[in-house]
Amino acid sequence: MELQAIRDRIATIQSKRESLIRLLEQPDLGTLRIDVNQAIEEMDDLLEEFDRTFPVG
Repeated sequence: MELQAIRDRIATIQSKRESLIRLLEQPDLGTLRIDVNQAIEEMDDLLEEFDRTFPVG
């Protein structure tokens, strides 16, 4: 897979992260809040690892 294709997929993942953040703002989320928080944390870890592996520039 080409690096640009990977970067495009990462951009898609980053845009979905914002949806998870908005979901956390819902007052009736209940115990699902734990799973959403974990998903965000894992996503952040993967994005950081990608940036370390494929630095821009």
